[in-house]
Amino acid sequence: MGLNGSRRAAGTQAAARPNSSRAAGAGGSSNTMLKLYTDDSPGLRVDPFIVLVLSLSFIGSIFFLHISAKVIRAFTK
Repeated sequence: MGLNGSRRAAGTQAAARPNSSRAAGAGGSSNTMLKLYTDDSPGLRVDPFIVLVLSLSFIGSIFFLHISAKVIRAFTK
């Protein structure tokens, strides 16, 4: 019974410790991740809807510039 008890302790100890540096860094530090996305973090607060509208309007302006450049080129030839 002494061997089984020591084997279990060694097994749980080895399972808790990662075998490689990649396994150790895979989870990351949840403490720093939470600091990035809390209400206390300083920075610019923008509503996701505003970001969507601004990005779609930027894409639309690029389409407009391309189409207007083709129209202007067609009339200047």
